[in-house]
Amino acid sequence: MEDLYHQVVESVSEGILFADNDEIIRLWNKGAEAIFGYTADEAIGSSLTLIIPNQFLARHQRGYERVISTGKTIYKSEMLCVPACHKDDRRISIEFSVNIVLQKSKVLGISAIIRDVTERWNKEQADLKSAD
Repeated sequence: MEDLYHQVVESVSEGILFADNDEIIRLWNKGAEAIFGYTADEAIGSSLTLIIPNQFLARHQRGYERVISTGKTIYKSEMLCVPACHKDDRRISIEFSVNIVLQKSKVLGISAIIRDVTERWNKEQADLKSAD
C-alpha cells in the first residue's frame, strides 16, 4: 500500500509538499519540482522559505507558527492564491490548500497541494489593464 501512495503522490501534476513544525521541507513531489524548479534533492531539508518572496516572509512565519501551535487553520479547505518564488528567480502565482498533519493529536507539520496559476493570473492582469 505504501508503494501505491508513493506512485499517486509522484504521478499527479499538482505540487505536493510537506513541511515539519520547523518549516523544513520533508516531502517534495515531481509536481512541486515542475512548479518551482527545485529537485526533491534540493528542496528536501531546506526551509519552506525557499519558495516565499521576501516581502511575505514575516506574514508567512506568523501564520505558520499560529497553525502549528493551535493545530487549526482559518482557511480550512479554501484555496489560497499567493505569489511564490521559482528557482530561476521568477515570480510565479500559485494556488494551494493547507492541510494540517496530525499523529495522535500532535501536529507534525503542514502539507500543501499546489497549482501554478501564473498564466491565468497574467491574463487576468492584462484584461484588467486593457479594460482601463
